[in-house]
Amino acid sequence: MAGGFGGAGVLHERAQQYESRITWYFIFTVIVAALGGSLFGYDLGVSGGVTSMDDFLKEFFPKIYRRKQLHLNETDYCKYDNQILTLFTSSLYFAGLISTFGASYVTRNKGRKASIIVGSISFFLGAILNAFAKNITMLIFGRIFLGVGIGFGNQAVPLYLSEMAPAKHRAAVPAVLMFVGGLFLPETPNSLVEQGRLEEGRRILEKVRGTTKVDAEFADLLDASNAARAVKHPFRNLLARKNRPQLVIGALGIPAFQQLTGMNSILFYAPVIFQSLGFGSGASLYSSIFTSGALVIAALISMLWVDKFGRRAFFLEAGTEMICCLVALAITLALKFGQGEVLPKGIGIFLVIVLCVFVLAYGRSWGPLGWLVPSELFPLETRSAGQSVVVCVNLFFTALIAQCFLASLCHLRYGIFLLFAGLIVIMSCFIFFLLPETKQVPIEEIYLLFQKHWYWKGIVGDGEQVEPSGKIGAVV
Repeated sequence: MAGGFGGAGVLHERAQQYESRITWYFIFTVIVAALGGSLFGYDLGVSGGVTSMDDFLKEFFPKIYRRKQLHLNETDYCKYDNQILTLFTSSLYFAGLISTFGASYVTRNKGRKASIIVGSISFFLGAILNAFAKNITMLIFGRIFLGVGIGFGNQAVPLYLSEMAPAKHRAAVPAVLMFVGGLFLPETPNSLVEQGRLEEGRRILEKVRGTTKVDAEFADLLDASNAARAVKHPFRNLLARKNRPQLVIGALGIPAFQQLTGMNSILFYAPVIFQSLGFGSGASLYSSIFTSGALVIAALISMLWVDKFGRRAFFLEAGTEMICCLVALAITLALKFGQGEVLPKGIGIFLVIVLCVFVLAYGRSWGPLGWLVPSELFPLETRSAGQSVVVCVNLFFTALIAQCFLASLCHLRYGIFLLFAGLIVIMSCFIFFLLPETKQVPIEEIYLLFQKHWYWKGIVGDGEQVEPSGKIGAVV
């Protein structure tokens, strides 16, 4: 993703000359790198179930366990309302938020591969600490190491995948495996060129594309690298008018909205619904099986068809499904759930179906596309800085939701799901009006979409822009 160097006509002509084919070398690199993204999803799916498991509560939160068993005088919405319990979850995301700034430096100066390896080591140490934890302090320190691992992984992995994959296949794309595989991963051609290792960059590009006819793409990488070197302050450059769409959509809007869909609340609430169906102590396990299965199916759907139907279509269609599911969930809970009541089995089955439909919708839209689309938008000179802001914003809102959800559930009760439904309406409008379709568009041509967009063209223009420092700069 180079930006607008060399003029739109030259750039468009070069992009049409790109050649590539799928090779086993390419498949290996994207599978190993994609394991980094799976760490975040794995933690998200597991932590919600663990925090409602009786064995976990008895060991680390005995007061909550007793309150859960006795109900006391609280509604079922308030059984888990405890700030230390929420800190167990949110500490990971706060650690990831802070570590992403260090990850930005490593990714830009040492390469994407270096960040992936650092992230895998930290995640492995956190997993060991959590596995042998004897008290809540050890648990939280373990979560902090996990958060650092996720901060580095989420910084580097989306960039790695978007830079390795050719445009028409860009969307088709646990810690020890990631570390071992990461040792054998090649650095991306973009990063190698950025570091001045031109011959190695050309060799890797030929290898992942499966052809020696990469002159046009390599020329674009060289031009992009030259433009990137001219930018001394990439974070400041994010504020330039020419980068305003990427900042608003990719760095701020999509990563924030991804967490405001209510997915985390659904994953946390799922074990309660399964428990009401008589699964007892196995509720968390069955909940994890159902939701994880739905996420896998959704990921396959997204992988197979998002490049055919487009990012916008997936966002908007799935958003409609998610709104309907949240409204149905809120109405059902308002009528059938409350002060120590047990859900009728038929109602419970209906809620499980609604839950699975919601997870399927999220898992093929805001889940994967919330990382894919921002990684497609940034030009090379601001890509590492932009991805840092993406991860930072995403983890900030993840931590915010994690820390506030249980208290909000206790006070808003079923209304919290209506709140999330309203937020999805807002984010769907955001996508409809502001995000141009990026399917099968070479990364080097993404900036042209904003120059032709009904709204953004009035901001980015098609030529020189005024930088935040007040200097005149060309679109790069």
